[in-house]
Amino acid sequence: METIQFIVAISYFIFGVIVGSFLNVVALRHNTGQTVLGRSNCFSCGKNLSWFELIPIFSFIFQLGKCRVCKSKISWQYPFIELTTGLIFLGIFLKISDLLFISPIQLILTSIYFIVIFSILIVILVYDLRHKIIPDDLVYTFATLSLASMFFDFSTFELSIPTLLPVFSGPILFAPFFLLWFVSSGRWIGLGDGKLALGIGWFLGLSLGASAIMISFWVGAVVGIFLMLISALYLSKKRLTMKSEIPFGPFLILGLILVFFFEIDILNFIL
Repeated sequence: METIQFIVAISYFIFGVIVGSFLNVVALRHNTGQTVLGRSNCFSCGKNLSWFELIPIFSFIFQLGKCRVCKSKISWQYPFIELTTGLIFLGIFLKISDLLFISPIQLILTSIYFIVIFSILIVILVYDLRHKIIPDDLVYTFATLSLASMFFDFSTFELSIPTLLPVFSGPILFAPFFLLWFVSSGRWIGLGDGKLALGIGWFLGLSLGASAIMISFWVGAVVGIFLMLISALYLSKKRLTMKSEIPFGPFLILGLILVFFFEIDILNFIL
């Protein structure tokens, strides 16, 4: 990697870490009536946080994961999302820099598109983990942007007309989720997961989208079994069972991330 590329890559990572800090705020305040531009404060003592308490990752480390005033623990969610967003933004640069662009402006505009897409997905991931529901406004925005991308060729920066299969990829991947939701009256899986699968199909296409969903089910099954074993071993009062509700949206997003950046095509491998 050339020096200029290395500097740009590091810039993407740092920018991602900063954006990740903002996405934490968005996810926590979404649908609460609070503005994302308001002052941040400690959830335990209510103290307004100073600028040096809001430095992504470093403030968590220097404060040992605790509030400076009341010493209450700060969730690991904050540095985890900040670091994850930084790595995703770095991955975006590394992936799209391999494409043949006519000018740097195309690299910037393409970066903005993918940054917006993955920022929305990160907020959905955090919100679903905390509330076990996927907000319609976020998932519909993701699906709409994914559908729109099919009419644009990022390698040539020209409009393109997709064939029928890519257009139907979203509804095809949505159908099984809708069936499970309909048959179980929402007990087995939420319809929000189906809406997310709709966007995944349009964003990745049928083969890669199906691969992302298969990976999400596999990872979800392993994590679910692991959590049940831990719950049983430690005799937790909130013991997890097969009937326990575990949000599936984060696994779908994880599957999408793995397939997008590592181009894992399970169907192509099988067939």
